[in-house]
Amino acid sequence: QVQLLESGGGLVQPGESLRLSCVASGGTSSNFGMNWFRQAPGKGREFVAAITSNGDSTVVADSVKGRFTISRDNANANNTVYLQMSSMEPGETAVYYCDAGGMWGQGTQVTVAS
Repeated sequence: QVQLLESGGGLVQPGESLRLSCVASGGTSSNFGMNWFRQAPGKGREFVAAITSNGDSTVVADSVKGRFTISRDNANANNTVYLQMSSMEPGETAVYYCDAGGMWGQGTQVTVAS
């Protein structure tokens, strides 16, 4: 069974950048497309970005297009997906979650504030 562990969250100021990581271990994680979602306080979970199993295709939400990039590294047994976020906005404060094949990580908190 795939297990996911997100990291890289923290406090950033508006306009700054942050890179999140999600390590997928166990199972056959390299067979799965992987996704990033986020959930702001009091709101539902929102799709952010997705990448195919071999990394040859990506999609990002319109709200982050041009600022966020998703990538993955399948070179190791533990596949890692990254979310590079730039020009961050206060409204993007949320818990960011990684998803693969319907399995979810625990999330990592991102706070955008001056």
